[in-house]
Amino acid sequence: MHTMGRINLAARKRLGWIISQMDKEAKRRGAAVIRAESATEDDPFKMLVFTMLSARTKDDTTIDAVERLFRIADTPEKIARLPLKKLESILYGVGFYHVKARHLKAMCRSLADVPDTLEGLLALPGVGRKTANIVLARAFGKDTIGVDVHVNRISNRLGIVSTRKPEDTERELMRFVPEGLRRKFNRSFVAFGQTVCLPRNPKCAECPLNRLCYKVGVIVK
Repeated sequence: MHTMGRINLAARKRLGWIISQMDKEAKRRGAAVIRAESATEDDPFKMLVFTMLSARTKDDTTIDAVERLFRIADTPEKIARLPLKKLESILYGVGFYHVKARHLKAMCRSLADVPDTLEGLLALPGVGRKTANIVLARAFGKDTIGVDVHVNRISNRLGIVSTRKPEDTERELMRFVPEGLRRKFNRSFVAFGQTVCLPRNPKCAECPLNRLCYKVGVIVK
């Protein structure tokens, strides 16, 4: 693990308050990940498909794609029967849509039920650790933390971790985040990262966490 700076112990102790502030602000600003929940309807399969497709893609684009897809095919059996070219055309706009279409079709050919274990999900084509942990938390209520770019970035900006690699961030967060907060951790951080703590030009002046945040790596103008 590469050390980037000292740990913000005050932020660690106030994680519950931090997450509640993130949720409140992101909901007020209409975060895309919150709107994505209506597209997946708390269905484990739809959540799995959405999370697979969302990698390296804006959530607004992913939402449009899954809504198109689910209007045509909303079960593993129906998606498996779609011709590959048809599936690619539905997913057009999603990052690496050719590769994702192949993975999705391969997964749906053999999928009866969405696995509710990390090992089971990781065995599926195109499913990595981040996707698996997000599905376990959101669809099955498991105490896991999916570390995507938002979680990695904001956790380091706040100073609650000092890591570079997502796997190091996950390991550190799992050490000190209480079980009751783990399952909502990814959603809250993603929603906040989409609306306030942006990758570039974060809205620090408007941020309810401004005084608590270490702003690691942020150039404050």
